[in-house]
Amino acid sequence: MDIAENIKLIRKELPSEVKLVAVSKFHPVEAIEEALAAGQTVFGENRPQEFEKKVLALRERGIEWHFIGHLQTNKLKMVLPYADLVQSVDSIHLLEAINEWGGRNGKVIPVLLELHVAAEETKQGFYEEEILDILFRAESFRNVRFHGLMGMATNTDDEASIRADFGRIKAFMDYLQDLFPEYADFRELSIGMSGDWRIALEYGATMVRIGTSIFGSR
Repeated sequence: MDIAENIKLIRKELPSEVKLVAVSKFHPVEAIEEALAAGQTVFGENRPQEFEKKVLALRERGIEWHFIGHLQTNKLKMVLPYADLVQSVDSIHLLEAINEWGGRNGKVIPVLLELHVAAEETKQGFYEEEILDILFRAESFRNVRFHGLMGMATNTDDEASIRADFGRIKAFMDYLQDLFPEYADFRELSIGMSGDWRIALEYGATMVRIGTSIFGSR
């Protein structure tokens, strides 16, 4: 698996304004080093202990770290000191805990709110009305900065279903931006992974999270 070549091929198709998040979970530091050598600087991890270990091993390398997995509140100290963006805020309990941690530690945490649209009940995330409620009272979360939405399409080979999911996320994103024009930072739409990122581009993705197509199967 030629990591550098894979990154090069993806970048040929990726618009320059769309951020490539290389999902390095379960892959060794050496694989991240290869990607760094190819010019990739944004990486996503989904397990707090692995995230912290890799951040500390690769300090001062100019990496932008995204946390993209389900985050338990008792693991915040492994993630929040280092994350440039927490993409996967999926519950009000977690959001409140992040806000409290930020207040105690003098930090404002950039986050995406994870929207649940996929057919699988195992997927995490908020429903639309819950996100609306959060944004209507965004000023109460003084140590959180809302940067947009993250979402996953249903895990299926049915392209129509994938398009329906991405279309729903995009429509809600547009609605929120119209409703809350004062939130200038609320512009990121993180949708699309190795199997469906090209479709996600058609629905306004500003970030794609690609792992297998860069690093191979774990």
